[in-house]
Amino acid sequence: MDPGSRKTFDRSFTAVGYFSIALMAAALVVLLMPIFAKGSGAFVFRGTVENRRLMLEKFGRGDRAAIEAEKAAAAAARAPVYEAIARFEAALDTADAEDRRGYRSDFREVRELVAELLGPAPGRQTPVLIRDQYGQTRWDRASVVLHRILYVEDYDYSDATKMGVKVATPRVERFRGTALEPLFGVLERDARAMLRPRTTFYWRFLFDQSFDAHIFGGIWPELLGTFYLAVGAMLFAVPLGIVAAIYLAEYAGESAFVSMLRTCISSLAGVPSIVFGLFGLAFFINTLRVSPSKSVLAGSLTLALLILPTVIRASEEAIKSVPVAYKEAAMSLGASRWRSIVTVILPAALPGVLTSVIISMGRAAGETAPIIFTAAVSVGKPLAIWQTLSQPTPALPWNIYNLATEHEAVDEIRHVQYGMVLTLVVLVLLLNLAAIVLRARVSKKLRG
Repeated sequence: MDPGSRKTFDRSFTAVGYFSIALMAAALVVLLMPIFAKGSGAFVFRGTVENRRLMLEKFGRGDRAAIEAEKAAAAAARAPVYEAIARFEAALDTADAEDRRGYRSDFREVRELVAELLGPAPGRQTPVLIRDQYGQTRWDRASVVLHRILYVEDYDYSDATKMGVKVATPRVERFRGTALEPLFGVLERDARAMLRPRTTFYWRFLFDQSFDAHIFGGIWPELLGTFYLAVGAMLFAVPLGIVAAIYLAEYAGESAFVSMLRTCISSLAGVPSIVFGLFGLAFFINTLRVSPSKSVLAGSLTLALLILPTVIRASEEAIKSVPVAYKEAAMSLGASRWRSIVTVILPAALPGVLTSVIISMGRAAGETAPIIFTAAVSVGKPLAIWQTLSQPTPALPWNIYNLATEHEAVDEIRHVQYGMVLTLVVLVLLLNLAAIVLRARVSKKLRG
C-alpha cells in the first residue's frame, strides 16, 4: 500500500474512533442525565412543615421551638378548611336523604384528599399508619394532591372519531351553594401558608432508616446490605479466582483437560444471572444449608460464583502479560517457581488483577437476579456483621425493582426509587474510577 493510501486509511480509522467515542459519551449523557436529575430530588427538594415535623418526631432533628411556631402558623391557615368541613358535615346531618346520598361519596373523597394533603384533622384519633399521621412532606407531591382536590379529572368521548380526551372540571361546581364551597378557594389561595414549603437538603437520605415501607426516611439498610453482599462476594471470589488464574497461567500447561476447563470458565461467564440465583437457592440453602433460609452469606456465595469467571480470566491475562524475563531472572537467582510467582510475577500483574477485582465488585453490587432467591428482602433493618451469617438484607438492586413494580404507593415514592438508582449508579462509577486510579498508581510505582 502506498504511503498516501495508508495515511488516508489511518485518518479514516482515527475519525471513526473519535466518532464512536463521541457517540458513546452522548449515549451515556442521555442515559445518566435523567437519573441524576430525578435522583437528586431525593436529596434536594422543597420540604413542607410536615417534613420538619416528621424529622423532629421520628429522628429528633430540628429546632423544636421554631417548628412548633411553624405548626401554629400552619394550623391557623388551615382552620378555615376544617371549619368548612365541619359546617358541611353539620348541614349534611340535617339534610334530607336524597341530598345526603347525592353528596356522600363526593364529600368523602374531598375529606380523604384533605387529610392526605394536610394530615388528620385536629381532634381526630391518631391513625395507626405513619403515612396517615402526616400531611404531604414534599411540595411537589402536595401540588399533585391539591390539584386532585380542586379538579375532577374525567374523559370526554363526545368526538366518536377520536379517543377520549382528559378534561379537568373544577370540583367546586359539585358543591356550589353549599357550606363546603369556600374550602376550594381557601385551599387554592393559602396552600403555601398551610404547608410552608422551603428548600431542604436531605443528605441523611443515605444514612436514615425508612419508615412505613419507604414512604419516609432513607435507604441506609439497602446501602449497607449492598456493601455486605459485594464485599462478601469478593472475600470468596478473589482468593479462589487468583489461585485458579495462577494455576492456569503457570502450572496447567496445554492439554485437552485444560482447554475444556477454560471453555467451561468462559461458558460460566455467559450464563444468565438468574440461573446462578436458582443454583444458589438449591445448592447453598437447600443442600448445604449454610443458613436456615435467605441470608447475606448465601447471597455472597452466589454472587461469588457469578463473578468468579471474570476474576479468573482477567487475572490469568494479567499474569500472562508479565514479561517472561521477570520469571527467568528470579529463577536464575535461585528462587523456586512459587516464590518467583509470589514475589515477582504477582506484584507485576497487580494492576490488572486489581482492575478485575474492583470491576467485578461493581458488578456484584449491581446484580438483582442472584439475590432474589438467596439474600434480598423488601423491608428490613440494618444488620450487624454477625447477623449476615443467618439473616437476609435489603439491597439497592432488589429494592429498586421492588419499589418500581410492587409498592402500593409507587407514584408517591418516585423520588426514593430514583434516589436509589442514583446511589447505585454513583457507587458503581466510583468503583470503576477507583480501578482506573489504582491501576495507574500501582503501574507508576512498579515503573519506579
